[in-house]
Amino acid sequence: MANNILRVAIPTPLRRLFDYLSIPQNVFLPQPGMRVRVPFGKLEKIGLIIEVTNFSDCPKDKLKPAIEYLDPEPLLPVSILELILWASRYYQTSLGEVFETAFPARLRKKEVKKPRASLLSPSLNPAETTIPTPKTHSLNLNQQQAVTAITQHIGHFKIFLLEGITGSGKTEVYLHSVEFALQHSKQALILVPEIGLIPQLVDRFQSRFNVPIALLHSGLTEKQRFDAWEMARTGKARIVIGTRSAAFTPLKAPGIFILDEEHDPSYKQQTGFRYHARDLIILRASKEKCPVILGTATPSLETLHNVDIQKFQRLNLPVRAGNAKPPNLQILDVRHKKLEEGLSSELIIHMRKHLANDGQILLFLNRRGFAPVLMCFECGWVANCKQCDAKMTLHFHKQKLVCHHCDSMLSLHKNCPTCNNKQLNPLGIGTERLEATLQHHFPDENIIRLDRDTTYKKGKREEAFQQIKEGQARILLGTQMITKGHHFPNVTLVAILNIDQALFSIDFRSTERLGQLITQVAGRAGRETKLGHVLLQTSHPSNPLIRVLLEKDYSYFAKQLLIERQSALLPPFCFQTLIRAEAKKIENPILFLNTIKNRLLKNSFKSLEILGPTPAPMERRGGQYRAQLLLQSPQRALLHQCLNELIPIIESLPLSKIVRWSLDVDPIDMF
Repeated sequence: MANNILRVAIPTPLRRLFDYLSIPQNVFLPQPGMRVRVPFGKLEKIGLIIEVTNFSDCPKDKLKPAIEYLDPEPLLPVSILELILWASRYYQTSLGEVFETAFPARLRKKEVKKPRASLLSPSLNPAETTIPTPKTHSLNLNQQQAVTAITQHIGHFKIFLLEGITGSGKTEVYLHSVEFALQHSKQALILVPEIGLIPQLVDRFQSRFNVPIALLHSGLTEKQRFDAWEMARTGKARIVIGTRSAAFTPLKAPGIFILDEEHDPSYKQQTGFRYHARDLIILRASKEKCPVILGTATPSLETLHNVDIQKFQRLNLPVRAGNAKPPNLQILDVRHKKLEEGLSSELIIHMRKHLANDGQILLFLNRRGFAPVLMCFECGWVANCKQCDAKMTLHFHKQKLVCHHCDSMLSLHKNCPTCNNKQLNPLGIGTERLEATLQHHFPDENIIRLDRDTTYKKGKREEAFQQIKEGQARILLGTQMITKGHHFPNVTLVAILNIDQALFSIDFRSTERLGQLITQVAGRAGRETKLGHVLLQTSHPSNPLIRVLLEKDYSYFAKQLLIERQSALLPPFCFQTLIRAEAKKIENPILFLNTIKNRLLKNSFKSLEILGPTPAPMERRGGQYRAQLLLQSPQRALLHQCLNELIPIIESLPLSKIVRWSLDVDPIDMF
């Protein structure tokens, strides 16, 4: 009997495939990986054919026929189709939602025109297939050993941790490895954690290789994204650079995968389909027999554990490239000292010295806005968000109060809404307030502030980085977006302000992240010929975390954390799933999660630990009350067996129609 039933993934939260009858006498032969237009209720939807079979749980006379095949052949190779299926199973999400992530928006619509090559890297000819010999760039011994190890595995699966201190030349290792892959008629896929890192990486690759480079990120139009995706799929783009979702981009001749800044939490999607790009790219590489480079100065503990158990091979770059020297780190003890809007007098003196020596200065403050609190000293009124358990941040330039959790916004009060007092007081320091203070102390300097408020317009971030690179601005102030892989050759002084707030977090990952943050920010100083200096302002100079990073290094620090995690049986020594629930009524999320917990207790899963349910650390957000239930086990297989049995039960609960719930497999954010 001919296979005439299509099993189709449709973009919907429902965790199931939908069966349709194939179209008789159609010009296309249906195959997995092709798109198909099908009836769905009163609508028509574009789905992805997952399987062509002759069996269905539904009687054939109840099945509707498909309407139209949209592709003459599969758009996805078997490896990507298998990746989609695995991701759906592992992350316990619907195939339709994975399909939405894996395909550009234009491919989820019927009409698709042929891509325009001009939307790839400017000035490059997509028809060019020759790989000219690039300019020679000498490598030091450690870099050469890394390149040799990687290139020996082109055509074979191998996972490499390229662990190099900041400024050690990891990108040069990437370039030489990609060069080898291109010379063997292969393509390269490079992932970065955020859009802001793409321009400088593209500049490096364009200056080295005269081949088409396709870019894939959320800042593109639908057409640009489709064009780049199609050029990658057909092999016309030899190098593909993108953010998280580019992990699904099909390549005609995959040769090497690179994940830069592998430790960055931005690689984990936090809403909807909650996948981790690092884990997906590793699985994909195993299917396509390609080496994977995980590059970072501050490896995640999960990656270091995989090195310890010999799943990954470590390649070490222990010295800075060229003549650059590691920066000097110094603690500024600000206890019992008066700070002027977050700046100590000692820090201001250091800044003047570096400016006098024609150096650039980077100040890191991970809090945007003017002040995190607006308060009336007469009656104690505080500007709280009406939708969240959070205070609204004052944005003085906009004359607005903004909630950084739900984005609600209010006009700035002229008087206290409770007692009508005309004196409202901003408390705390944000980047906007610090910028005003810096302008007061350094009126002749061009100061650039980099945060979400100054870079939301297209091109603003790139424009700011160009000014820094050309020396038009000598003081740079910013949030976390300045910590990730940026190369500022003239920065000689880095100051980290207000790190104390991160020392006492309830999240067990906070210590790891703070260590990574301090190391990464410090690594922006002294990257070329000028000696770098790093200052940490703190009221806790004897804190063990700070002392270890100051006196040892990140590797030693991470080893100590791994020992602590193992003794506490926390990841990577156990596996977790977080079940989140939210609802308008405060009692419903806890009631819903308690019902789930009781079902789990009846099943008596061995080695399964159930923690909670508890209110979320921020219980009310966006008008919804939130709670969470944590499941953990030292056995990954047991945890997934539990989830497979649990999900149908959850979906059948009456409260599941009232409560919005989600599963986060391998969560990295417990909030």
